[in-house]
Amino acid sequence: MKTIAIGVGENENIIQACHIFKEKHPKTELKLIYKDEDLVKAVLDDKIDGVIRGSLPASNIMKELKQHYPNLSRATYVHGDEYEFLLSPVGIDEGNTVEEKFDIAMNCAEFLKKVGKEPKIAILAEGREDDFGRGSEVSNSIKDAKKLTKMIEETSEDVKNYFILIEKAINDKNNVIIAPNGRVGNIIFRTLVLLSSWPSYGAVTFGIDRTYIDTSRDQSIEGYVRSLTLANDLAKD
Repeated sequence: MKTIAIGVGENENIIQACHIFKEKHPKTELKLIYKDEDLVKAVLDDKIDGVIRGSLPASNIMKELKQHYPNLSRATYVHGDEYEFLLSPVGIDEGNTVEEKFDIAMNCAEFLKKVGKEPKIAILAEGREDDFGRGSEVSNSIKDAKKLTKMIEETSEDVKNYFILIEKAINDKNNVIIAPNGRVGNIIFRTLVLLSSWPSYGAVTFGIDRTYIDTSRDQSIEGYVRSLTLANDLAKD
């Protein structure tokens, strides 16, 4: 029998989600966690097959986990209209360098290959290509996007630089979307998932030898059910 631990904070949607999940997966044991430190212990516990942050706050948990796994990164698994994609970085302190975003993109590609999908990577920037020169932040973002695209091209992965045109990246059915940084990625996530109700399974966590799904504290009941389902599918039998 699998055991999945999930954090319970102020958003009680997680409780209702657990009831719905158990009806469909009665053989999976759910362990409710109410403290940050206990959730970290659950991640490190070999007897627990998968962990979901649920509605506990992220900052302390990620800080503690990075002491054990310093190269942690996350990619939100979004289900758009008729296709799925990974969006990253989404943590507000993640993806601040080209090298970090390169590692994230490679982790996303590796994950998709493991689940039988061929990676198609879109790189985003904070402006169009011809916006170069309209402020240092915009110009640096455009330069970084070009550099990142070239680095990924050298790995032979399918990649294209869309600059700021996220709508084209989505319309072209890319299944990995790399945001300019974690702050932009977090806003994209909130716009698509929390505002426009695109289904999300939560964020897959890389750089860790455990199944850990990161979730928003503001997720719906259905969203938490999807995260439980993903953790259950990814957890080793």
